[in-house]
Amino acid sequence: MSRTVKEAPVEIAIVGGGIIGLCLAAGLIKQNVKVKVYEQAKGFREIGAGMAFTANAIRCMGLMNPDIVSALRSGGSVATSLDKNDPNDYLRWIDGYNKRRKEDPSYQQMLFKIDAGYKGFEGTRRDQFLEALVKVIPQEIVELKKRLDTIEEKPDGRVQLKFAGGAVAEADAVIGCDGIKSRVRELMFGSDNPTSYPHYTHKVAYRALVPMDKAIQALGEYKARNQHNHVGPNAHLIHYPVANQTMINATAFVSDPNEWPDDKVTVVPALRKDLEDAFADWNPCLTALIQHFPEKLEKWAVFDTWDYPAPFYNKGNVCLAGDAAHASSPHHGAGACCGIEDALCLRTLMDQVNTTLGEKTATKKEALGSAFAVYDAMRRTRSQWLVNSSRRVCDLYHQPEWGREQQWTKAETCFEEIKDRSLKIWHFDYDAMVKETVEEYVQKHPHIYQPEYMGANNGGGVACH
Repeated sequence: MSRTVKEAPVEIAIVGGGIIGLCLAAGLIKQNVKVKVYEQAKGFREIGAGMAFTANAIRCMGLMNPDIVSALRSGGSVATSLDKNDPNDYLRWIDGYNKRRKEDPSYQQMLFKIDAGYKGFEGTRRDQFLEALVKVIPQEIVELKKRLDTIEEKPDGRVQLKFAGGAVAEADAVIGCDGIKSRVRELMFGSDNPTSYPHYTHKVAYRALVPMDKAIQALGEYKARNQHNHVGPNAHLIHYPVANQTMINATAFVSDPNEWPDDKVTVVPALRKDLEDAFADWNPCLTALIQHFPEKLEKWAVFDTWDYPAPFYNKGNVCLAGDAAHASSPHHGAGACCGIEDALCLRTLMDQVNTTLGEKTATKKEALGSAFAVYDAMRRTRSQWLVNSSRRVCDLYHQPEWGREQQWTKAETCFEEIKDRSLKIWHFDYDAMVKETVEEYVQKHPHIYQPEYMGANNGGGVACH
């Protein structure tokens, strides 16, 4: 049954033009929602490092807007495994530290693998995906060089955004997709609240894109062309193919017992020698791969929101999504996937808001406030679990027992737990989420006609300075 929205379309301001913000915008424009994306940078830029999406997350993209999936694949996405004898994707954990065969020092023992199914993951370069995503979005809905200063609700229920430099904009609601250092989150919770900021996980990362021929020299053909996670005491290194199998994305993580000196500066210059020292006693395959990292590197401090999770994701007609809500360390490789789930939930709710307005059973402020309350109820528990779980699995990867032969068996008992946690991410029932989201919203607005589905609000005004 087609529906006509009888009043002006809902206007949504998305703060942040990263991958989640643009995916959400692409989904909302399919729902007769007027969208503006405000990005503080001069242009859309992402680091050239790789990322991967689960098959589940890609299906969520398709439900929002099939053009998102096209953008992902036009950016050079590839399955993270390439085995001519087995089309499925796997997560693989391999002993990166020990030399278990004296006659073959480069031998690495496979410790565990989980079958993720056919095209269970697709890896891509962040910058290429973002570049392709920008082409999905009408150019006129994006405003660059807009650094958010304050948000305030006006007497008519609309929300006013003020930007550095004096520019002002209005919308019916604001969705903060402005990442781990979210200004929207800071405005929502206050500058003196630790919830407003991410905190150091005591892990640092070194990233590199290595040409495939160099990776094969170091690792061998099979390991180079398939995802592997090399674990060992106090560190691990993960890699997978990107850019149509012409490169691998490799990231080394090292435990750091110290405090990070400046939470405003989370990326600092480093040298390959720092990484060589950290992995000096590791398997020769790993030390050889590190030789193909650039001599000058960047050291990334890994921050997340685990220490002080947000008690709610919505306040009035303002809400948080993606890393702005639940920034995770990358050890599950699922932070962006979780943000895509957020975006699908919000896209579903905006469809319901349009229905409410078409039936004239609530004001925009009422309908959007209800929608964001449902979003908080649907998304907060799962997304905050992911932040927690990502820290947990990294601790398991970095067990000191990996370096003690008599405790190898003890260390290997971790994999059943890792499997359970991974399957919880991969097998998320997004259809059930969509159905329950609709049902929860309808309970708040029971007069809505629902052709398919029958049947916690931090409400009130918002002033964020």
